[in-house]
Amino acid sequence: MRETLFNWLGQTLHGQRCLDLFAGSGALGFEAASRGATEVVMVERNRTVCRNLQENIKKLGLINIALRSEDGLEFARQQNRPFDVIFLDPPFQSDYLPKLLPLLADKLTENGKVYVESGEPFTPDSPWQKIKQARAGAVFYQLIQYGQT
Repeated sequence: MRETLFNWLGQTLHGQRCLDLFAGSGALGFEAASRGATEVVMVERNRTVCRNLQENIKKLGLINIALRSEDGLEFARQQNRPFDVIFLDPPFQSDYLPKLLPLLADKLTENGKVYVESGEPFTPDSPWQKIKQARAGAVFYQLIQYGQT
C-alpha cells in the first residue's frame, strides 16, 4: 500500500509539508521525510508509541520531523498551517473520518491531497473528490482532494 501511495504522490515530496495524523508506527511520516519533505508533523496520542517515535526520530537523525503527543482530531481542530499532504489513518472503529474532513479542507495548500485509510469503503462528501483508490485485503485506501475534479 505504501509503495502505491508514494507512486500516486509522484515518488518525491521535496519541498512539501506533510501531516501524519494518528501516526502509529510512523511509517508514512518516516517515508515522507525520507522522500524529501521539508517538514513532517506526526501526531500520536498514545504516549508509549510517542516515546518510541521520538527515539526513532533521534536515532535516524531526522530534523525534518516534529512530533506532537495529542489526539489527532483535537490537533486538526487547532492547527492553522497548510499542508501539501495529509496522511489520515484513524483507528478503524472510530467515527473520525466524517468529523475530520471538514476540518482539513482549509488546512491544505491549493493542490494539497489527503490520503485516507479505512476498514470499510469510505466515500467523502462533496466537494471532496477521489483521485485514486485501491484495496489491500481488509484495508481500503484512497487519495482525495478538496474541490477538485
